[in-house]
Amino acid sequence: MGFSVGALRGGQQRRGIVDHRLARRMLVNQVRLGRISRTEVCDAHPELIRAARNVGTETTADCPVCEEDKLRIVTYVFGHRLPASGKCVSTKKELRQLAAQAQGELTAYVVEACPGCRWHHLLRVLPLAG
Repeated sequence: MGFSVGALRGGQQRRGIVDHRLARRMLVNQVRLGRISRTEVCDAHPELIRAARNVGTETTADCPVCEEDKLRIVTYVFGHRLPASGKCVSTKKELRQLAAQAQGELTAYVVEACPGCRWHHLLRVLPLAG
């Protein structure tokens, strides 16, 4: 997307995917170097850890902090006519159905979490159109 006059004025708004992998890499490096304590980054909300354990998708990647448990992916969707706390989506099919039924734009937040040490990080923010 270029920075045209219309885009700067907000005429044609286009939403894109926001990827947070570089911020994740920097944070993990800071923890490994001892500049940030593990207790500062392993502070996931109990509800996120519950969702990760029960409906999260297990990955093949080990947790970058504790290196003991496999990471789990949890996706929350926020938007018009959804609860203020969002909707936890457990399958791609459920995500597609939610997007198809949406009245307006939805936003999906993809979070990785470690059920063992409670590490968590926002990976991506995705726009979903109805």
